[in-house]
Amino acid sequence: MRLRNIRGSREAIAESSYIIHEEESRAGTWKEIFGNDHPLYIEIGMGKGKFIMELARRNPQNNYVGIEKYSSVLIRALEKMEQEEAPLSNLYFVRMDAEAIVKVFAPGEVQGIYLNFSDPWPKDRHAKRRLTSPEFLRRYDQILAPEGRIEFKTDNRALFDFSLESVKEVGWKLDAVTCDLHRDEALNAGNIMTEYEERFSAQGNPIHKMVISR
Repeated sequence: MRLRNIRGSREAIAESSYIIHEEESRAGTWKEIFGNDHPLYIEIGMGKGKFIMELARRNPQNNYVGIEKYSSVLIRALEKMEQEEAPLSNLYFVRMDAEAIVKVFAPGEVQGIYLNFSDPWPKDRHAKRRLTSPEFLRRYDQILAPEGRIEFKTDNRALFDFSLESVKEVGWKLDAVTCDLHRDEALNAGNIMTEYEERFSAQGNPIHKMVISR
């Protein structure tokens, strides 16, 4: 899908205090950036920011970084942040390609990773670009704390099945899994819906979720 360019988005992002710039020099410094030693969680492909902003509101004892590749999407999250009555001091955004993730976070620096409704990249030749591919799981392995976990949600069954195979290939373990999140009382407890999740579930599409660790 071709994203519409939003005039002025790159300039606004470049000037915002909510955006961390020169991200590849930040590995190992996130405690200094936030000014505390709270656990750090990241969302890769955060879209317009609804999920991670609500997560940060509910959990002031944690720090969060939302990662988004496209300026035309990130600008919407930035607009939401600027409309907050009280600033979310435990949340920053980064505009970057997830392939560079190991340059931005140090080994063991991240407590958990959220992947929500990631691009399925349906063509086989693009499989390595999927955020749940073995290649990406190996990247996450480098930055996750030993007890760190990844939570993944999607409405795309083919991507979910591929992700389950990826977990098996790299030797990780499934801590929890469901093919109908909103009917799973345990996994749906405290669930925060993304914009995509609201749309897809309203159309009657079941939401798949897995929680994995090493």
